[in-house]
Amino acid sequence: MLRGLALWLALIGAVALAHWSSRTPNPTAANSPGSAFSAARAVVDDRAIATVAHPVGSIENRASRDYIISRMAALGLSPQVQKTQVAKRAERSKDPFVVSATVENIIGIWPGRDRSAPALALMAHYDSVPASPGAADDAAGVSAALEIIRALKLQGTPARDVVLLITDGEEVGLLGAQAFFDDNPLAKHIGFVVNMETRGGGGQTQMFQTGPQNGQVIDLFAKTAVRPQSSSLAVFLYEHMPNDTDFTVSNAAKIPGLNYAFIGRQFDYHSPTSTSANLEQGSLQHMGDQVLAVARPLAFGQALPGTSPSLVYSNTFGSQVLAYPPLLGWLLLIAAAGLTVVGVRRARARNDLAWADISRGVGLALYLVLTTAVLFRLARRATGVAMGFIEQRTLLAQVTTWEIALLLIGIGALLYVASLASRGRVAPQAAILALAAGGACSAFGFDLPGLGIGLVAAAIAFWVFRRSSDASGSWAGLLGVGLILAILAQVFAAPTAFMMAWPLFAAATLAAMTAMGTRRAGWGSLVICGVAVAGVAWLLGFAHGMFLGLDLVELLALFSLLAALLLWPLAHGSDHFRRFVALALLLAGFGTVAWIHTKPPWTPRFPQATMVYYLQDMDTGTQTRIAMTPELDPWSRAVLSADGGVINRVPNPMWKGAKVWSAPANPVAVAAPSLALSRLSDGGLRLTIMPPTGSDDFGLDIQSKSKLHDTRIDGRPVQLFDKANQWSKLRFSASPQGTAIDFWAEGSGQMEVRYTLQGAAWPRDAKPLPKRDALVMAFDRSDTTIVTGTKQFSW
Repeated sequence: MLRGLALWLALIGAVALAHWSSRTPNPTAANSPGSAFSAARAVVDDRAIATVAHPVGSIENRASRDYIISRMAALGLSPQVQKTQVAKRAERSKDPFVVSATVENIIGIWPGRDRSAPALALMAHYDSVPASPGAADDAAGVSAALEIIRALKLQGTPARDVVLLITDGEEVGLLGAQAFFDDNPLAKHIGFVVNMETRGGGGQTQMFQTGPQNGQVIDLFAKTAVRPQSSSLAVFLYEHMPNDTDFTVSNAAKIPGLNYAFIGRQFDYHSPTSTSANLEQGSLQHMGDQVLAVARPLAFGQALPGTSPSLVYSNTFGSQVLAYPPLLGWLLLIAAAGLTVVGVRRARARNDLAWADISRGVGLALYLVLTTAVLFRLARRATGVAMGFIEQRTLLAQVTTWEIALLLIGIGALLYVASLASRGRVAPQAAILALAAGGACSAFGFDLPGLGIGLVAAAIAFWVFRRSSDASGSWAGLLGVGLILAILAQVFAAPTAFMMAWPLFAAATLAAMTAMGTRRAGWGSLVICGVAVAGVAWLLGFAHGMFLGLDLVELLALFSLLAALLLWPLAHGSDHFRRFVALALLLAGFGTVAWIHTKPPWTPRFPQATMVYYLQDMDTGTQTRIAMTPELDPWSRAVLSADGGVINRVPNPMWKGAKVWSAPANPVAVAAPSLALSRLSDGGLRLTIMPPTGSDDFGLDIQSKSKLHDTRIDGRPVQLFDKANQWSKLRFSASPQGTAIDFWAEGSGQMEVRYTLQGAAWPRDAKPLPKRDALVMAFDRSDTTIVTGTKQFSW
């Protein structure tokens, strides 16, 4: 009875503590003390910067630039503008891929006592993507930086220069940061960078990236952190993801630093709904509190952090950060192994542990992970939402409901497996659950991975559930699997091992104290309950971060195993009430998924994205209306059928592998870009591209039959061509004046150029777009004209 009560207290307490720990702080009022960061003060700047969408090179971006300059001048920073054309080759692209734009960085300096000392840079970007005001990404970072400078200046003269670096062109390829760290002499003066970025409209701010050899940096972070959300796991994972911020550029320049962002409310990411009204001010407050706290010692301290061996670290609760050298991870694992042995020996001495149950515990761990993974996979497929940035918006519009569904399924699966373990001869029942989930994944299109996971889990079920297993023996098996996983992580990815090692150590300590959970004294269950509340809540924080960062819900099954390490002696039991609750939670979880699948989520706060374009193919002379959303909503259907054509699903004329909705359009006059090839006086060749008036963003795909070299784009050298007969891609933003590509070739040759012009308004002579209601919105570059064509050149 007491164990059952302790179990429910542990589960409820862990969920409540995790929810409390994930809250953002209340925004500080505008009349708060001047030395404190105030989101209410910062959001005034956010509203001014993010009134409308302001992509690089636009008139609106220049208005944001002028406002920021005025604010920096009022702070006494003597702002300067670095205006330059940038051409940068993308590093992660398999084929040559160059992005280019004219950027205008805004740079202000707060002079320090020692002007020769390495400077501190506070960095954020002010450009937005087209169609999004960018109140979060990244007007929030800019407004936070302005408020932080204001608060710091009340402390007196800093020990070193403090540089406020507000970059441009981040959204089109980190071009402003590249221009600063490549070309600006001030870049050599920077000794530490703090970058502020966002990938959503709310949630807690996370410090998710540092430079290499970060030991001293993490020491400073741990001493100054204010309710931090950060770990070496996050840093490790981000370093292996294809994501970039301006910090990528400073990090490549070997300048140490810290990178902050919040990623909640991702529906608003790059969306028209990213307005100051929708920005969570608590997130802005959390960012400001953290960056101001770390900026003070950086600005006023005697020295900036240097390099030293990286640390394994993580936030715990409140403002506490636990950090240690990776070598200590081995000592933690040795201690966990030793404590497990102590627990096994004590349980054996009481005749409460059978060796066979340990092996069944290993099987239980595998069955739990696989079955939970296939249940999560089934839930994701049952939402009816396909994978992809646009497709996922259906889930992002109801993200809390979706996360609750997964939480219910995860807890239900853990409790159900634990209840089956305590009963004998339930292998068919366990196998049917895994097989049914794996087979049901194919109800939404054949799914080999889901079926395979279900089959493996079912096979394990016939090994594990032929007989009942006692709590102590099966717990020992679970701890053994946890130890193996932690050792593998320690060997191959030491920064991540703590996530398994800490719960493992806590569980092994409980196992030794309670003789593997067999002692009946009430204090044992209460101690396990207390530790489980803290440990499972801590794990749920990481699960929440993974849920926000990756649309791969199967990975969350690992947290079921880690939670089981702490909850097992309480969850193991054969009472009917426990099984009933487990099944009820599973049904509730999938019932919530069914609700998500059947209920349209669109509201005025979360409107449906529409992406319609007027497409002119200059090669064929055909004109079509297209929609690039996976589903065709009534408004988009009305746009496509406005000229009486039949709507079809066809291959995307611009991007291979994708499909679009398409219908014929009545012909209207659409201007094409001008492309010309000429010989230079020094023998080189120049390809000149001039977009028509009103269109300044375009892309080129170029293939040459011969090897080209010494390429320059608007006078800047960049390696565009690697070898003959290879397609090279260029994407230009904010280039109304056109672009010149100079190159040299040996002898005669031929070149094919495919162009895509995007960004002009809807054709003036075409039937106008119908008015949208509050449930739909224009997304990305919707409501514009796309012109495609091909040119052949020879010399």
